[in-house]
Amino acid sequence: MKRKLSVLTIIWCCYLGSAQDYFPKNDGVKTEDHHYTAFINAKIYTAPGETLENATLLIKENTIEAVGANVSLPNNCVVIDLNGKYVYPSFIDLYTDFGVAKPTRKRSQGNTVQYDATREGYYWNDHIMPEKKAIEKFSFNEKKAKEFLNAGFGVVNTHIQDGIIRGTSVLVALNTKADNGKRILDQNAAQHLSFSKSVTSPQRYPTSLMGAMALLRQFYHDAAWYEKGNAKTKDLAIENVLKNRELPQIFDAGSKYNNLRADKIGDEFGINYIIKGGGDEFERITEIENTRARYIIPVDFPKPYDVTDPYNASKVTLADMRFWNQAPSNPALLEERNIQFALTTDGLAKLNTFHTHLQKAIQYGLSKKQALAALTTVPAAYMGRENQLGKLAVGYDANFLIASGDIFEKKTILYENWVQGQKHQINDFSVKDIRGTYQLTVAGTPYELTISGKLSKPTTKIMQDSSKIESGISYKNGWINLFFTPASDNEASFVRLSAPVTNIQKISGKGVLTNGAAIAWEATRKEDTAGKNEKSKEQKAAAPPKVMPVTFPNKAFGFDKKPEKQNILFKNATVWTNESEGIMENADVWVADGKIKAVGKNLEAKGARVIDASGKHLTSGIIDEHSHIAAASINEAGHNSTAEVTIEDVVEPDDIDIYRNLSGGVTTIQILHGSANPIGGRSALIKLKWGESANEMLIDNAPGFIKFALGENVKQSNWSSYNRFPQSRMGVEQVFVDYFQR
Repeated sequence: MKRKLSVLTIIWCCYLGSAQDYFPKNDGVKTEDHHYTAFINAKIYTAPGETLENATLLIKENTIEAVGANVSLPNNCVVIDLNGKYVYPSFIDLYTDFGVAKPTRKRSQGNTVQYDATREGYYWNDHIMPEKKAIEKFSFNEKKAKEFLNAGFGVVNTHIQDGIIRGTSVLVALNTKADNGKRILDQNAAQHLSFSKSVTSPQRYPTSLMGAMALLRQFYHDAAWYEKGNAKTKDLAIENVLKNRELPQIFDAGSKYNNLRADKIGDEFGINYIIKGGGDEFERITEIENTRARYIIPVDFPKPYDVTDPYNASKVTLADMRFWNQAPSNPALLEERNIQFALTTDGLAKLNTFHTHLQKAIQYGLSKKQALAALTTVPAAYMGRENQLGKLAVGYDANFLIASGDIFEKKTILYENWVQGQKHQINDFSVKDIRGTYQLTVAGTPYELTISGKLSKPTTKIMQDSSKIESGISYKNGWINLFFTPASDNEASFVRLSAPVTNIQKISGKGVLTNGAAIAWEATRKEDTAGKNEKSKEQKAAAPPKVMPVTFPNKAFGFDKKPEKQNILFKNATVWTNESEGIMENADVWVADGKIKAVGKNLEAKGARVIDASGKHLTSGIIDEHSHIAAASINEAGHNSTAEVTIEDVVEPDDIDIYRNLSGGVTTIQILHGSANPIGGRSALIKLKWGESANEMLIDNAPGFIKFALGENVKQSNWSSYNRFPQSRMGVEQVFVDYFQR
C-alpha cells in the first residue's frame, strides 16, 4: 500500500510539473513556445562592473539557462546574432503607483470637520491604513507599461500613495504578453509609510509634521502593547502592521530633513526604513551618511530658471539657483560617501526624460557602474530578490535590454526590452543612426540636408542657396521617406524620395518629382564642418560642469564650512556680567571650547586668538523665551490637547530668521508650540548656531516645557471648525480641569 501511495505521489508531482495553465484563453490559441533562445556575439553586462565580450545569453521561457563565452546551444534553439550590440539587465523601479488609481479627496461636507475615525474594528486614526493592499486596487496598465519598458524598466514596485501607513505594495514584471498570475512577483512586496495624511479621509488629526511623527510613535507603542495581549478588542490595523513587519519598510520622506526625521523614528523602534529621499541629500550629506540608512533617490532635477525678465529674476532666490546648479551632483555625492541608494523615476513629468536626467547625473560625476547598480542589483536586494532579479545569471528571470552601445550614452539606441522571456520592441534592429548633415542631389539639383531630433522621430532641414525649403521625413523599418517642396514650385506639391538605409555614409534610392517624373537621388554624408561641430557639442556637453560648493546652510549668508569652536581672548571691553561684579570696565573675557573660561582684568590665555574690544560692550546673549521661528510646523490643531507632539522633532536649521535673530543679539530661544488648542505641544530650546544641524542646535539635557494657551485662538474665534470642543472660554477651563484630573 505504501509503495502504491509513493508511485501515485511521484505521478502527481510529475503532473504538476508539466501541467498547463488552468486559465481559459479567449483571445487566441493556447499553445505556447517552450524552445530555447540564444543571443550570441554580444557584449553582456551580467552585473554592475562585470562584462563578457562576444558572449552568449541562453534563455528558456522566462528563465536564463546559461550565460558566458562558451555556451553549448541545444537543438531546439532560436539563434539571434547580436554582433556589436550590448546586453544589460532590465531596470527596477521601487517607488511607483503603476496600475493603481490615484486616491481622490472626498467632497467637503460644508464646515463639518471630522475628528473621530470612521472605520469600525480599525485603529482610531483613519490615516493609519496598514491593511490596505495595492493588489486589490491593481489593474495592469498596458500603455503605462510600454512607457516604462521604453525607458528600460522590466520590474516595478507599486503602491497606494495615500496615508501615513499605506499598506502593502505589489512587485510587478512588465510583461505585456502575460496575465497577472505570471507577472505578479509578490502581492505583498513591501510596507509603505509617509508623513502625509490620506486624501480620502477628512479626519482632522494630525494637522502638522510633528503630529504625524507623534502619531507614528503612538501607533508603534500601541502595537507593542497590543501584541502583549493587553487589548480587550481586536484591532485590524495593528494586526496587519504586525503581520507586515518582516517586509521591507519603505518610507516616503521626500526631503533631507524629513529623511533624518524618518530615520529618527526608525531608530527609536528598531526599524530599518528604506527612505525615499528628495534629491537634496547633498545639502546635509554628513547627517545623511550618519543615518546608515538605505535610500531611493529621484532624478527629477530642476529646469533652468528664466532670468531674462528682470522682475522674474528678482524672484529667484540664491537657494533656488544653488539647488538648480547642485542637484544633479546628488547621486555622485551619495556614491562618494558609500551611501547605498536605488534610483526612481518618481517626480518626472514624463518617463521618456528619464535617460536624459540619468545622463546628467553621470555628467555630474555618478559612475556608470553605480548607476547600473542603483537600477538593478540594489533595488533587487532591497526587496530580497537578489537571487532572481537585477543580474544576468543562471536561474534569474530573463529580464534584459539590448542596445546599440553603452546604455548610458546619449546616442545609444535601445532596441529591445525582454521581460520574463518576452520581447518588447523599442526600435527595430535594422534602424541605423541617420542623423547628420548630407549633400543631397535630386535629379542633378544639389541641396544641403540636415537630419536631427530623436531617432524614432527625426526632423529635417533642407537648404538651397541659403534658402530654407519646407520638408519632412519618416524613418521606419529601415526605410527613409523624404519629401519637400522645391523653392521654384508655387503649387502645394512635393518631391517624394524613398530608399532603404543600408549605409549611413551614402543613401540612394528612387523618387518622384512634382510633375510625376521618376528620378534617382542620393545623399552623401558630410564629414567636415557639421561633423566637427557635432563632436564639439558632444565634448562640451560631456565636460564636467562647474558645481558651486555647498554652504551651511545652502542659501544666502551660508558659511563655506561649518564654524568651529575657537579659543578667543577679548581684551579691554566693557563687560556686563549680570553677576555681583556688575559692569566691569576695561575687562577681559576668555572663551574656549564653547565655554567662558574666565572674566577679569589682565587675563592671559595661551594659544588664544586675541581680539581688542576697546570701546566696545560685551554682554550675555539675548534669550528669547517665546519664539515661533526655526520650525517646520508650529501648531498641531487636530485635538484640543496635543501634549504628545514636540517641536524638537521639527527644528528647521535653515530658517533665515535664525540669521536675523543673531544679528539682533539673540543667541538662545525657546520655540513654543502655537496657540491652536488649550494644551499644545512641548517646546524646543535651541542655540542659534547658524549652519549647524538641528540636533546640534538642541540644548543637551534641556528642561522640559509645554505650551498652554487661553484666549480667542484656543476657542477658535478666528476660524470655525464647529464641532471641536471647546468653543468658549468656559470650555477651555474645563479642558484643563478634565486633563489634570485624569
